[in-house]
Amino acid sequence: MAVHFEDGGKRFVTQLFSKSANSLARMSIIIGVFTLAGAGAVGALFYRSPYYTNQNVVRSQPVPFSHEHHVAGLGIDCRFCHFNVETSAYAGIPPTHVCMTCHSQVWTEAGVLEPVRESYRTGESIEWQKVHRLADYAYFNHSAHINKGVGCASCHGQVDDMRLMFQNETLQMSWCLECHREPERFVRPKDEVFNMAWTAVDQKALGAQLVEEYDIQSKVTCTTCHR
Repeated sequence: MAVHFEDGGKRFVTQLFSKSANSLARMSIIIGVFTLAGAGAVGALFYRSPYYTNQNVVRSQPVPFSHEHHVAGLGIDCRFCHFNVETSAYAGIPPTHVCMTCHSQVWTEAGVLEPVRESYRTGESIEWQKVHRLADYAYFNHSAHINKGVGCASCHGQVDDMRLMFQNETLQMSWCLECHREPERFVRPKDEVFNMAWTAVDQKALGAQLVEEYDIQSKVTCTTCHR
């Protein structure tokens, strides 16, 4: 930057900043651009990280309930414990008396089950830590999905392999839209919804057939999930 001034009728021109100032200005702009880009990349990674989404995070529970043992080992159907999943919008945590259906007769003295027995005696609910943390502004109806042929494993993963339960998917909008845009990729026969081992021979053909048979609409409007 040059400054012009006069002294005794003579005109002078002086350089206010050194020539290196141009280089510094350019460098500052470049650094600023890369800083913003880096911040955006870090933000995107954080948004998809388990710290933010809770995906694959195992939470400490009052009782270390093993789905692997109960589902794969003992062959207990999902609906034995989650008995209202086909009719209720919220599947929920089974009440203590469901646990005591079996554990009033087996493992009756096991120390690890003392919180269950205490809950049954007092009527106070066990304070389980929530595993699947869907955003409050998103509406999800369990029974609607179950009755349209969406299998448990499609959202919850292979629960029969989980010693301790964790959130298998991100539960973010982009994940939900995968199914809402192309339900034929995920839908299965209703009598196979609770079968963890079921796989389709030809999902594309079967899915297209079931979408028509079950009258499944490809709904991606905002009000479908945000009410």
